[in-house]
Amino acid sequence: MTTQSQIEKITDLALEEDVARGDITTKILIPDSLAGRGTVYARGEGMLVGGEVARMIFLKVDQMTTAELLVDDGKQVKPGDVILTVTGRVSSILKAERTALNFLSHLSGVATLVSRYVEAVKGTDVAIADTRKTMPGMRMLEKYAVYAAGGHNQRPDLGSGILIKDNHLAAARAKGIGIAEAVAKVRAEAPDGMKVAIEVTNMEELAEAIKGQPDSIMLDNMSLEDIKEAVKLIPDKVLVEASGGITLENVRQVAETGVDLISVGAITHSAKALDFSLEFSRPGGAAKVD
Repeated sequence: MTTQSQIEKITDLALEEDVARGDITTKILIPDSLAGRGTVYARGEGMLVGGEVARMIFLKVDQMTTAELLVDDGKQVKPGDVILTVTGRVSSILKAERTALNFLSHLSGVATLVSRYVEAVKGTDVAIADTRKTMPGMRMLEKYAVYAAGGHNQRPDLGSGILIKDNHLAAARAKGIGIAEAVAKVRAEAPDGMKVAIEVTNMEELAEAIKGQPDSIMLDNMSLEDIKEAVKLIPDKVLVEASGGITLENVRQVAETGVDLISVGAITHSAKALDFSLEFSRPGGAAKVD
């Protein structure tokens, strides 16, 4: 799971990207002495994740800022719901605003999409899992969003798990190593306790993979008919994962084939951001800040 130090690195980099050279507009127009209160509210409907990250960013820019989070991660929000209030120097709030909202919007978008997949397979005992198809630098936070929305986290990096994929097999075949032999070789040299997973794309590869006795088999871009047949052939002790071509429209059908896990790259790489905005309170109304 995401550590504090990882969040610090990610948010520091994001702030450096946006305000390393200062905020020229704010410097010209807004005196440092001007105080105000900003309200972050939802403009769309979905699941909130990233509120604490957004709060942290406002405090990073100015430790004198007071930021109060009003909605916990994993809660549903709708347009108009107040998520966060921020009090302090207006200039500091403006500097932090876009970075804070970017994290909030993206992570909530991921969580919202994951929650829809989880709801779509409800009652099947099938887990929805993430992949390594993530935004560069954002993986650990995206995986946190997946977890918060009821999804399952798979390996966070190449060193934390073994998955023999098609390109590994293609390279191995060039050296005369078959699928079953590849599984056996990896198992023999893997760190103690590390499970071995293999990706197959057709029934012929599946038959070879079963001979190698892996711990997990990923059925990649296979038809519903082939997935159903594969589930019958794969030993009960082997975890069965379906991946590739999974959408909200067909995920229920895939879940009902009897697989244990469905991994969906789109939940991180193609999640639509959930919209949030910040407004400043002032006598006579509110001034919107974009």
